[in-house]
Amino acid sequence: MGDFMRQRSKRQEDNGLGSVLDVLLANARLVLGVTGAAVLAIATLAVKRLIDRATSPRDEGDPKAEQKTLEESWQDLTLIKTAPKPTKKQRREDLSEPLLSPARPPAPEPQVCSAPPEPPQVESIPPRCLTLQEKLLSHYSSRLAVPEVEASLAPQLARSICTQLQRFLRSKCPELPFGNLFLSGALLDGLEALAADHIHLMLPVVLDTTLWSLIPGEDTVVRNPQYWMIKRTDLEYFPRGCSPWDRFIVGRYLSSNVLNETLHKLLVASINWPAIGSLMGSIIHPVVASQELKLEVKHDQVELSITLFPVVEMEGKVLLAAPPEGLVENLWLESFYRAEVSKVKELDAGDAGARQHCLRILNGICKSHPTLHKLCGSPLTHVILHLSATSSDWAEESLAERFQEVLEELVGYLEQGVLPSYFNHKIDLFCELLEEEIDEMGFMLYRAICEPELLLKEK
Repeated sequence: MGDFMRQRSKRQEDNGLGSVLDVLLANARLVLGVTGAAVLAIATLAVKRLIDRATSPRDEGDPKAEQKTLEESWQDLTLIKTAPKPTKKQRREDLSEPLLSPARPPAPEPQVCSAPPEPPQVESIPPRCLTLQEKLLSHYSSRLAVPEVEASLAPQLARSICTQLQRFLRSKCPELPFGNLFLSGALLDGLEALAADHIHLMLPVVLDTTLWSLIPGEDTVVRNPQYWMIKRTDLEYFPRGCSPWDRFIVGRYLSSNVLNETLHKLLVASINWPAIGSLMGSIIHPVVASQELKLEVKHDQVELSITLFPVVEMEGKVLLAAPPEGLVENLWLESFYRAEVSKVKELDAGDAGARQHCLRILNGICKSHPTLHKLCGSPLTHVILHLSATSSDWAEESLAERFQEVLEELVGYLEQGVLPSYFNHKIDLFCELLEEEIDEMGFMLYRAICEPELLLKEK
């Protein structure tokens, strides 16, 4: 501040208008910052010179003096035009710099004047920092949106395969009352991201409700409320053979494992996939080593994985033939996917919300992240549904705020080690995660709460 105060004291020795302008300059630096004050100082200096020349006596009749005054006036006005533009921000330590830099001695004139003058230095404008909202929208549009060709071609291929498989099952297993195959998955429901690389193919298993009943998950051997058993009833009055599905019974229960093994043999050994693939301009082959019923489809524009799920719908439950790994073979997994998608879309339709947009971004991030990929899908959907019960503002402009709030909610559930299902609080969606996986996910998301951009970086 020493240089600033000395300059201010020197200017205060002048009288009249000069004193007023000096006081203005002294305060301008505090308000406008160094560069802004410099602009005002140059402009003020030029104006003072014009006023001084207008009021000072000069030799009348001296054309040279009059011409010199006019030239100096234009030079002073040029100072105003070429003064540096103020930057948006000034640091506090800049206040210790002198208001106007001391004049530099004139550079010696060059001997050769043929070189063109250097262009004026233009101050580069620093790039504007994007808000989290802008970063999220940019990340979605640049990395997570499924290309239109893939988004249209993948379902088309899956439907053609669905039709061929339906014909085969009806001709090969006419005694089994399979329902009409249908497609499912996040791609079809608009919640997928990154690529159109996976679709579920649902195969309804139609049961006679007078011959079958459901056993709640709490009463099964695994004591897990998400896994149910389907029991054959009234064998005394309706012995084996009365139901076409009795051939898949193990210990009076419809075995998901036995049904899957039968379908796996059909997919691998009985269907002419090369011929079907040639009709579609694709290569189709079943995954032999997988316990899942999976087909791999290669097209010149898309590579697709199709997973077949036998599904039973009874008593308001949707049960998949997807038992847990291990020796237990009669369990059916309760699926909430249809209810999840329906509820999210219903909430968004009610308040024009951005839940689906937020879910697409989170699914895309977790799907490609080596630590967070097991959070993709149902866990994220259920967190958003839980959060919707307490956070009502899901407008598009609140996307960044809700995004961070979802991260905070996830960290809270990971700290507890439990994520209750939105539709059944007895079900823990983290039950199959290892403790080490929960710790790694929690640490990663805890860091991301303070710096969400960590999740948006290239993997």
